[in-house]
Amino acid sequence: MNSSSRKKFHVLLVEDNPGDVDLVLEVLAGSTMAVEVTTASDGEEALRMLRAGPRPDLVLLDLNLPGKDGRAVLAEVKGDEALQSIPVVVLTSSEAERDLREVYRLHGNCYLTKPVDLDAFHHLVQGIDTFWLRTALLPHGSPK
Repeated sequence: MNSSSRKKFHVLLVEDNPGDVDLVLEVLAGSTMAVEVTTASDGEEALRMLRAGPRPDLVLLDLNLPGKDGRAVLAEVKGDEALQSIPVVVLTSSEAERDLREVYRLHGNCYLTKPVDLDAFHHLVQGIDTFWLRTALLPHGSPK
């Protein structure tokens, strides 16, 4: 199925910083694709939402979350047969090499560092929209 033939994309944004949430929502609201964004502010909430449904097409995951952090969430998602095919893009302020290596070891699909500059952050999220929602072919719905 071609990405553009879908009616609506569902993105789960797992982020505890309200400013970053607002920025991502603002950029994705301007997308030419129909995008529905659900937010979770900690790892436990994100996992509950993932297991309860509906299944998102893409997860944007911060690493540094209260409670269960993004590394633990990623490990659980990629270790769960029902969830592991959901692409997980890590969107974090961490530039630490150990975090980068750990995310890819846990089978994260992409590692992006949040820019401090507002325009650069906006451009980064537009890039996520362009690549992950318009270009990449994503599994849709529950696995068979």
